[in-house]
Amino acid sequence: MNRTPLEGWIRDKLLLPGTQALTRSDLETFQVRKLREVVTYAQTKSPFYRNLLAEVDDLDVKDLQAFSRLPFTTPDDVRTQGMRMLCTSQDEIERVVTLQTSGTSGEAKRIFFTAEDLELTVDFFHHGMATMVAAGATVIIFLPGERPDSVGDLLARGLRRLGVRPVTFGPVRDPIAARAEIMRHPSPCLVGIPTQILSLARGEGGEAIPRGWVESVLLSTDYVPTAIVEELKQNWGCRVFTHYGMTETGLGGGVECEARDGYHLREADLYTEIVDPATGRPVADGEFGEVVFTTLTRSGMPLVRYRTGDLARMMPESCPCGTVLKRLGRVQGRIGATVRLRDGASIAMATLDEALFPIPGLLNFTAEIADNGGRDQLNLCLQACEGQEEQVARGAVAALVRAESSDPLFRQGGLTLGSITFDRAGWFTTGTGKRQIRDVRQENQGAVCA
Repeated sequence: MNRTPLEGWIRDKLLLPGTQALTRSDLETFQVRKLREVVTYAQTKSPFYRNLLAEVDDLDVKDLQAFSRLPFTTPDDVRTQGMRMLCTSQDEIERVVTLQTSGTSGEAKRIFFTAEDLELTVDFFHHGMATMVAAGATVIIFLPGERPDSVGDLLARGLRRLGVRPVTFGPVRDPIAARAEIMRHPSPCLVGIPTQILSLARGEGGEAIPRGWVESVLLSTDYVPTAIVEELKQNWGCRVFTHYGMTETGLGGGVECEARDGYHLREADLYTEIVDPATGRPVADGEFGEVVFTTLTRSGMPLVRYRTGDLARMMPESCPCGTVLKRLGRVQGRIGATVRLRDGASIAMATLDEALFPIPGLLNFTAEIADNGGRDQLNLCLQACEGQEEQVARGAVAALVRAESSDPLFRQGGLTLGSITFDRAGWFTTGTGKRQIRDVRQENQGAVCA
């Protein structure tokens, strides 16, 4: 098994002499130095951080443990502070990404990048994609890529440096056209959104892509259910990798190696912690908690101890590929996307994903928690292959009844299964936002779909 190419890339960024191998000690010494630099830089340049970190000095960043006592930056800070978080002039900002939180009408988050910040992401894509493809290969990008400096454009630029041909298709809005594009390129690597790529393999016309044609797939932008990974491996006989990142990390965060068991992080650009969501205290490797990161090299809008809301763990054992880099375990979903029920229990979109996506013929679904006479009710709107609606509905009922994590919710009477409807227009295969359960108990409306 080849070692992740990120190790050599990070070693070079640390400017280690000669052929000296990268060690954890080297990396952590570098991270502490960069953490001191980013704290001082943010204090000096950003009005927001000048206030937030007013009581912090160099002694408070003497090591990683000391750094973990600094205050957090939150999504609400990004949403409300806006330009006060900038560390450069507006003239130096190359791109602004606006993120409207799903289901809210409040202020959007705006993330600012300089040209140098974007170059860091291109560099990460260049080296991270080397696990999946080599010079001469073709990568079809099913992500937004029309605008300059969009995620698809940055990925295409990184791939060209690798000697790989990028084909920027964009999100899957027309499965027939997407499959035709795939068939134009022997042994392609596909990069896309989990449910959209699933629709190409499982949906009507999926047989147009024969097993063995697709060489590899990289899934990104949302939680990746195990069932989708297994379906793609089974249908296409390809390798399936996953990527972790968000706009706040600079679009790129970490990617799996050939072991395909956890994300190797861009540790020279990001320092990542796992903390208890309730107390904010760091947890031991192997324990689940909230992912928190600090940007080490970003100039436009650095983020110090940014709470992502993602639930994951740092894997305690060494990776089979032999790298000294840490591994972030597969993200289990968003902490804030968990819906609290009246009886004190809760239900998460990731739970429903793992229960429902193994159902043959299911392409996607939305879910909502509604009020039914003072009781919580789960309503589902399913997208299924044409002609398979009935068996998919039966499979959904059976899956929820036997699902280990959701079964007690139904048996104890805390949650009832309500309407199961179908969407035939395919509208929720075209978006790029994260999927989550809608809580409509305070709204005067019915199911998600009519």
